[in-house]
Amino acid sequence: MTTQGSQASTRIALAVALTAAAGCYTGLSNGREDAANASDTDDGVGDGADDGAGSAGDDPQPAEWVPRQGLRRLSVAEYDQTVRDLLGIPDLPALELLPADPRTPFDNDYTEQIPSEALVNATDFLAEQLADEVLADPILRDSLIGCVPQDPSDATCMRDFIERFGRRALRRPLTETEIDRYLNGPTDGDGALAHAEAEGDFDAGVEFLIRAMLADAEFLYRIEIGQPVPGVPGLVRLGPYEVATRLSFLLWGSGPDDALLDRAAAGDLDTPDGIGEAATDMLADPRAIARIDRFHAMWLGYESMFIDGELAAQMRGETMALLQRIVFEDRRVWHDVFREPATFINAALAEHYGLPAPDGEEPAWVDYGDSGRQGLLSHGAFLSVGAQGEDTSPVQRGLVIRRRLFCEEIPPPPPTVNVDDEPPAVDGFCKVERFAAHREGDCAGCHALLDPVGFGLENYDPLGRFRTHEPDNPQTPDDESQCEIAGEGELAGVGPFNGPAELANLALGSGKLDLCVARQLHRLTVGRGVLGPDDTAIVTALRDRLGEGEFRFDELLTAIVTDPAFAYRREDVKVVPPGPSDPHPDQPATAEEKP
Repeated sequence: MTTQGSQASTRIALAVALTAAAGCYTGLSNGREDAANASDTDDGVGDGADDGAGSAGDDPQPAEWVPRQGLRRLSVAEYDQTVRDLLGIPDLPALELLPADPRTPFDNDYTEQIPSEALVNATDFLAEQLADEVLADPILRDSLIGCVPQDPSDATCMRDFIERFGRRALRRPLTETEIDRYLNGPTDGDGALAHAEAEGDFDAGVEFLIRAMLADAEFLYRIEIGQPVPGVPGLVRLGPYEVATRLSFLLWGSGPDDALLDRAAAGDLDTPDGIGEAATDMLADPRAIARIDRFHAMWLGYESMFIDGELAAQMRGETMALLQRIVFEDRRVWHDVFREPATFINAALAEHYGLPAPDGEEPAWVDYGDSGRQGLLSHGAFLSVGAQGEDTSPVQRGLVIRRRLFCEEIPPPPPTVNVDDEPPAVDGFCKVERFAAHREGDCAGCHALLDPVGFGLENYDPLGRFRTHEPDNPQTPDDESQCEIAGEGELAGVGPFNGPAELANLALGSGKLDLCVARQLHRLTVGRGVLGPDDTAIVTALRDRLGEGEFRFDELLTAIVTDPAFAYRREDVKVVPPGPSDPHPDQPATAEEKP
């Protein structure tokens, strides 16, 4: 059913999207701004009045309390989940076809989202393939169209589909002008009806619409127009559908569903309390479980493991089960993720870890007993991070703990140093003796923070198995299997430990985890890996809002989305008006603060 007109429309929409990636908000609306703010009736913002658009009664003052955010494209994972929810297709090729997103540590960093020809081609191809797949399945087709066309030129049914599908795809109601343009085309001859009539098939018009909307800039990008706050340059207050979109991508990694869009239309997202109520309902959705699991995986570095297959799947399932139990089922404090005395494993994974097997063939909760394990830091998924070949690296594991778990800044090594090279043997061939060389020279300061942490986990190999001796390296003349592993480590400034359970207790007692998880969740929320002093102040205020004690993870999420600043956007770019021959303004990004 593909036509040259639909291909051209797709290409045009993609070209607009790539212009948007350069920072061009101006010229993208096409009715967008009016639609996004259709339910806003306020006549002023920033005067402290309760204007009903996401404020608790006072706009955030000063403006610096609103995080800087730029134009964000859907990440590959967000595209994948959004299309699944939108079309009902269970298996998508998006993860294989779209260019991979850099991790900083999350995959939604808009400062790294560079337009490319590969992105254009993949998005175009996917739009075509997805439209064909939906229309080839009678159940999916009928569910998506939602009406029964009487003939190929049934304008009433086509209009109904445009309104319903467009609302979900573009995450807001379409204006009458937009509906007419999709239905009849800009010249009353290249819209959905014209395609359906030319082919004598109603589905040809549906295919045209699916492809056009999946390639629309507003589907591929989260375009936030909002309303400018008077007297505060660069600060805009979001409309209710833009708030719904922020909320859904944060909690689900997907676009808003009809229920959330209905809340936006009814004004239920106009206050922090209303946003909090919506968030509570959304956290009961299975997509929230997957989203929080993926947040931890990207944060702690085990999203992509160095192994694959059944063992990797079992380990990832083990960790997801832990998060589901603590955060969703028991609704316990988040800190219990690191001190849970049991793990969810099957007989094969129990044998792998050297733990008692559960009853039956299905995975079940098994107590760690006196094994020295507890919580997430004992899982094979986490212990695989920082592996070096087939063995562990105390330095890399130390970096994982310091940088990812504690959000500490460790300077990179000098450019002349190859971090993959282990120190040469001087006083012995065992790892503890070899790594003693790190305590000498200019590198001693950093390695004093890293190596002792790694050695405290050395009893656990890259697959999370307990071991008492080092593996022999066949490339050396020495027999490293004679080297007994003591497993003694130290968290500088905090205390000594042996194994993941003692490390977890030290980390929890130090308070380092609380501020770090808030910082990392802020990164995910704003879509920016590099943070500056203004971000630090916002994160500290978020942590202070939770208090000094322990908190649940849903409380942390709720604190973010119910902050009045959540309904605002502060520009992260400087807008340069277009010249006479430049149809699109250029918005170079401002210089980022270095970490």
